[in-house]
Amino acid sequence: TLALGQGVRRLHVSAAFNAKAKVSMSRFEPSNFVNYEKLNENVNIVRKRLNRPLTLSEKIVYGHLDDPVGQDIARGRTYLRLRPDRVAMQDATAQMAMLQFISSGLPQVAVPSTIHCDHLIEAQIGGAKDLARAKDINAEVYNFLASAGAKYGVGFWKPGSGIIHQIILENYAYPGVLLIGTDSHTPNGGGLGSICIGVGGADAVDVMAGIPWELKCPNVIGVKLTGKLSGWTSPKDVILKVAGILTVKGGTGAIVEYHGPGVDSISCTGMATICNMGAEIGATTSVFPYNHRMKTYLEKTGRGDIAALADDYADLLVPDVGCEYDSMVEINLDELKPHINGPFTPDLAHPMADIGATAVKNGWPLEVKVGLIGSCTNSSYEDMGRSASVAKQALDKGLKCKAAFTITPGSEQIRATIERDGYSKILGDVGGMVLANACGPCIGQWDRRDVKKGEKNTIVTSYNRNFTARNDANPATHAFVASPEIVTALAIAGTLDFNPEVDYLTAANGEKFKLKPPSADELPKLDFDPGQDTYQHPPAEGGSKLRVDVSPTSTRLQLLEPFDKWAGGDLEDLQILIKVKGKCTTDHISAAGPWLKFRGHLDNISNNMLIGAVNIENDGVNKIKNQLTGDYGGVPDVARHYKVSQRSVMGIQQRACSPGAQAPGRKMHHCQELCQDPR
Repeated sequence: TLALGQGVRRLHVSAAFNAKAKVSMSRFEPSNFVNYEKLNENVNIVRKRLNRPLTLSEKIVYGHLDDPVGQDIARGRTYLRLRPDRVAMQDATAQMAMLQFISSGLPQVAVPSTIHCDHLIEAQIGGAKDLARAKDINAEVYNFLASAGAKYGVGFWKPGSGIIHQIILENYAYPGVLLIGTDSHTPNGGGLGSICIGVGGADAVDVMAGIPWELKCPNVIGVKLTGKLSGWTSPKDVILKVAGILTVKGGTGAIVEYHGPGVDSISCTGMATICNMGAEIGATTSVFPYNHRMKTYLEKTGRGDIAALADDYADLLVPDVGCEYDSMVEINLDELKPHINGPFTPDLAHPMADIGATAVKNGWPLEVKVGLIGSCTNSSYEDMGRSASVAKQALDKGLKCKAAFTITPGSEQIRATIERDGYSKILGDVGGMVLANACGPCIGQWDRRDVKKGEKNTIVTSYNRNFTARNDANPATHAFVASPEIVTALAIAGTLDFNPEVDYLTAANGEKFKLKPPSADELPKLDFDPGQDTYQHPPAEGGSKLRVDVSPTSTRLQLLEPFDKWAGGDLEDLQILIKVKGKCTTDHISAAGPWLKFRGHLDNISNNMLIGAVNIENDGVNKIKNQLTGDYGGVPDVARHYKVSQRSVMGIQQRACSPGAQAPGRKMHHCQELCQDPR
């Protein structure tokens, strides 16, 4: 038992720890075990109680109930108390999460947890130099996270190791695991049969402290896939099509569960791509059933023992026959065409055959200024291989990219492997620049200099989001998302209206030619090359003797002070801070990009609260009326005045806060700092 404040809390140890089948959850944590036996036991209890077949989502979620016997279960209505198996945090959100955990007084985390340094590396001139620059600029934050991880038993993935979601897929996700992560695109792990949910830092701290985690019992949307992917159509086109059908709020409060015979034509990393962008439809998470593609991926990433155990529990890791979904979408992969979505929203879907005419009609710039491939959504070995397949055809005809072209490997393992296998050289020879193994331009960490702010232009990416100014801080940039092979083709052609299925390019010798559909290995024929060792293990002897120091003069980090205890009454006489017009995503609540450097300093990061939101009363951005003075000012400034005046405030949104699983955490951070009463 451990003392905490005035009470005593039992330190929870994940059920996965007590497993009888001694298969480790990860090679980095040999004493934490996969526990399908306990998962199966809980599922059987719930299935008997509900007296009906269960979806895969329900099996994994209900299988992690804190009390499977007594928990009230009703989709879309009740709140579940769950025991996740592990926690993952990216470096921007990990700062506040670890500061909160320090405040708990606990000696170490209760479940396996990791920190991943991927959000603070700005793309500027190339991978190695950008990484070195980031290590220098962010040394204070990296040192804090490394030392806090060592002290409290949290694994630390150093800068340059890769993007959190690719690292999770390669090392931590496995069929049936329940993982929460402090990033919106944590659902990427659903491509490996996992339930991986993006949360705010406060939720992560609860789980690390051994407290049951609350989740509103999700509805389940079924997506039935028939047919087979072929030609230029890729896994990315599946989710681009789904986004067009369900829109950015269609998945809110639900898990999207893919099933059907078409699933077997999609690689494991392709399934991860589809699950990753489930965040863009507001879904709680997305998941695929266990199959041979996942088994092969587990084996290739050194986890054959988990694959063998999953085979023994295969019936547990797929939906029950006869299970029911709250709604259903059906997609025939034989008929699906390559898509490109945008601009300014990821649910504005266009078949490639239509985008040229649509762009002309709407006045969108046809010239492609930059093509960017990679990100957590599309940086797998297969993605890089298919892009290189397209690039090689252009090189063979004497062509290079007309647009600027960047490549972001998803992890150090991917970087080293594609370099060994020649993909990096091909992509570089066609005109590409390889960036650091990090989020980079996808999260707004891009020092772009080829256009001026306010200059209308078009970029195409294989990323997930394309909201106004997200990638380059330029509100006039028209960003479109597509598969990496389509992005590569458009970068070569240099124009948005190029459709590689039907259009021709002109070779250096003047002849016309068509690009053939890309082809590449799903996984490397040789083993993956791990590259440099970028993981820091927590000390075996524990961290009780270690110190974690935060300078009182730091502008990047700030220790937290406890808030006043809630008096227990209802909130009354609230001042309306702002009524937000249209979408209110995490990007509107707390923009990323240059603001990421303040994520560990509550007072400083509060200066960007809702500065991107549109005020419904005047259509102004970051312009609201101070009801106490009658003057207009920025949202943070007015909120601070209300706080000094001891006025409790609230905000109103016109539309849902999705996509963005970090929304609860971002709102908590800002509202607690700026509002007099943080309830």
